[in-house]
Amino acid sequence: MNGAESLVHTLLACGIDTCFANPGTSEMHFVAALDRIPGMRAVLGLFEGVVTGAADGYARMSGRPAACLLHCGPGLANGLANLHNARRARSPVLAIIGDQATYHRPLDAPLTADTEGWARPVSAFVRTATSAAQVGQDAAMAVRAARGWPGQIASLILPADTAWDEGGVVAAALPIAPPPAPDPWAIEQAGRILRSGEAVMLLLGGATLNAAPLENAWRIAAASGARLSAQQQNARIARGRGRVPIARVPYPLDQALAAFAGLRHLILVGASLPVSFFAYPGRPNRLAPPACDIHILTRPDQDGPAALAALAAAIGAPPAPIPESPRPTPARGALTPETVAETILALLPDEAVVIDEAGSFGRGIFAQSHRAAQHDWLQLTGGAIGDGLPMATGAAIGAPGRRVVSLQADGSAMYTLQALWTQAREKLDITTIVFANRRYAILQHELAGVGANPGPRAHAMMSLADPDLDWIKLAEGHGVAAAGATDCETLATLLAQSFRHRGPFLIALNVD
Repeated sequence: MNGAESLVHTLLACGIDTCFANPGTSEMHFVAALDRIPGMRAVLGLFEGVVTGAADGYARMSGRPAACLLHCGPGLANGLANLHNARRARSPVLAIIGDQATYHRPLDAPLTADTEGWARPVSAFVRTATSAAQVGQDAAMAVRAARGWPGQIASLILPADTAWDEGGVVAAALPIAPPPAPDPWAIEQAGRILRSGEAVMLLLGGATLNAAPLENAWRIAAASGARLSAQQQNARIARGRGRVPIARVPYPLDQALAAFAGLRHLILVGASLPVSFFAYPGRPNRLAPPACDIHILTRPDQDGPAALAALAAAIGAPPAPIPESPRPTPARGALTPETVAETILALLPDEAVVIDEAGSFGRGIFAQSHRAAQHDWLQLTGGAIGDGLPMATGAAIGAPGRRVVSLQADGSAMYTLQALWTQAREKLDITTIVFANRRYAILQHELAGVGANPGPRAHAMMSLADPDLDWIKLAEGHGVAAAGATDCETLATLLAQSFRHRGPFLIALNVD
């Protein structure tokens, strides 16, 4: 057994059965092992950013790590942006990165790079295998690191000779530590704060945004009068009718500051300290008021759902009804942010998975999504655009049988357009809605936010027109059926058609 074969056997023993791959020469023995050893689903991506983003989406929906196979340091570099997003989402991902053979590396061949150095900023675990005999044990340790609560990036660098040499040993799965329990003193302190009568907000993140812990948070807020919010960027939120209609911290700075205005206490539950997305000249960058005390009920690496259950019991919070929301109905007429949101949410299938990289035009959809059928909402977490199409690809594989609806800005989509090809090849049930406003609208907003004084050249740098992108041809060129809509009636017809369609379907909306 060679090192690559021991790696595949070990991954399967550790519960990893999916590998998103963009392999090169250094990884050919691993590819051959995938062919010889049954049980591993290998999914080809045409760019490493697709591969890493798909691993992120898969992990968010399955709760388990996938492997992603990358070609040497430059291949890792191509995938770093979506590994950054996955790290911010706290997704469990195992990155397997090929490398020069150990004896070839000192010769400084063209692909030689500081692969470990590039992996460290996004990884909680980095290891380079030194021999075929060690590969299996290294892999088991990497999987354990990736599955450390709530999820981490683990990078295993595989020099070519450690893959092709004989002497590989299969390693057994290592035990996974449970999430650290919440601090009883923090629960007691939070209870005192909630009973103080002062203005309090519970800010939630991570697993506390699943349906059951959200209900406990709702009970706590109803019993104490506390405000309740999700942090601005979240890996996954349970949404839809019958679920808690929690708001998120807004992106625009003035709105974000208003959301925290008047607070005396902010209790973080699996959430990070709220700050502005960017710094702006002369503006605050911490969102909570200066007089607001910050309290940590649980860190992101602690068991936030357990803390909410204990806190609800500690303050005697009774069950609290979730208000009924009117069902949306498909809109008619022109495509506006409001009418498009209403139409999409009216037709959203039960248990859909929504991927949000909608940009400026679709920013208001989330606020109304509690009125739609029950679904999970996944969003860009690290701010590195180009995660939407790959995340949808991985989510569809991680949640088979559920329709994925990908809300996608046109500029961001161009970063990882190749994901459409993988969706077609794998026959994934994904509806992509491209909001084609033919510009980087968010950057036009940011120009004003930083006090810049743009002229024609600056605006030209933010235009995607001249020539316009033809999304129908782009999709069809990747094997994905596509059509366009210029009004809500056509959008509704295409949405219904796409949800009946087996495989991917793209709807292009020309919007302003």
